[in-house]
Amino acid sequence: MKITVIGTGYVGLVSGACFADVGIQVTCVDVDQKKIEGLKNGIMPIYEPGLEEIVKRNYASGRLQFTTNLGKAIQGSEVAFIAVGTPPGEDGSADLKYVLAVADEIGAKMSDYIVVATKSTVPVTTGEKVRAAIKAALDKRGSDLPFAVASNPEFLKEGAAVEDFMKPDRIVIGVDDERAEAIMKRLYKPFQLNGDRIIFMDIPSAEMTKYAANAMLATKISFMNDIANLCELVGANANMVRKGIGSDPRIGTKFIYPGVGYGGSCFPKDVKAIIKTGKQYGYELKVLQAVEDVNDAQKHVLVKKIKHHFGEDLSGMSFAIWGLSFKPNTDDMREAPATVIIEELIAAGAKVKGYDPIAMKEAQHIYIGDKITYAKDAYDACVDADALLLVTEWSEFRIPSWEALGKLLNNKVIFDGRNIYDKKYLEELGWKHYGIGV
Repeated sequence: MKITVIGTGYVGLVSGACFADVGIQVTCVDVDQKKIEGLKNGIMPIYEPGLEEIVKRNYASGRLQFTTNLGKAIQGSEVAFIAVGTPPGEDGSADLKYVLAVADEIGAKMSDYIVVATKSTVPVTTGEKVRAAIKAALDKRGSDLPFAVASNPEFLKEGAAVEDFMKPDRIVIGVDDERAEAIMKRLYKPFQLNGDRIIFMDIPSAEMTKYAANAMLATKISFMNDIANLCELVGANANMVRKGIGSDPRIGTKFIYPGVGYGGSCFPKDVKAIIKTGKQYGYELKVLQAVEDVNDAQKHVLVKKIKHHFGEDLSGMSFAIWGLSFKPNTDDMREAPATVIIEELIAAGAKVKGYDPIAMKEAQHIYIGDKITYAKDAYDACVDADALLLVTEWSEFRIPSWEALGKLLNNKVIFDGRNIYDKKYLEELGWKHYGIGV
């Protein structure tokens, strides 16, 4: 079986590599020649645990190929996945120009029946727009070649994407064509040896499922952060509250950890997009608007605690930040809470020295010049700093040497943005610990 994946970003590269790893012939296409040449030489454009090994193995075997030539790639392909970016517009809606440009090119260059499946996160009705773009391109050629459109949203967690793809908890496919359904079922058969996980539905429902899933998870995060902020005011402990409510199977333990807000490429963008979709249809999604508002405010909580401790004017002070990416096991800094925290500290006159196990290079693309300095390791970040901020809960930060840190920092003060440290234990060691909702 041969397929094409258009777009070698996070979704496209993971999908293409994993399909190739089960024996499917995959060609990944991208307009970025430099990125394509890099992939051919084993240079990954993103960091994702386990991905580099799979890409190199399947490229060496010939099952995974990279090219900038879409027309050549789709010849003989049964499925073409659109996995290009859908960046948010100024009004919050998803920008579909890249998706529709790919659809137009497919229509201009296809030579046989093909299933065009959107992997990109796209709003409801995108399937019909893709269908119209392909049809228009075929009409220009005077061609009546048959094709099908499908929606196959991804449910990949950054930091665990390879495992999520290889062992999916569900595979959502929106189709309205029996031939396309049979092809998609055959394509995903290798991932269902331990049970049928495919959920077939209509295309609009599949498109909505992706947005609804991310919006629900974002809602749990903002809900818990809202409760945590109230816990501080009334003298309750959000960690205890989390355990109390998480034991209820209807609520569950996942995504109810208090923190400094969600970030990344999915939740912020998708919540904005579904709110915009509601407005386009004259419906206000009040709960999700509140989710977004709470999350925006939560990214400022840690600096408020810093100013409460040190005062509003932070001029001449220095702060160590552990963790720059929006979550562990990724270098993704899009919408990362660390970026908001750093900007706010700098605006208050402070200096920042940051450390992240993976995202240092990405951070330097954002903070050009001497806006912040970068440490060689976690302890180096703390040298002569007035306090330590834990922003991203990487594993290597879990059990540091508090004795060593106490000697490096000017003050034994930590602002724990992820509640990973034991407040009582640290206070016994002479530290001042500020958590979230504690």
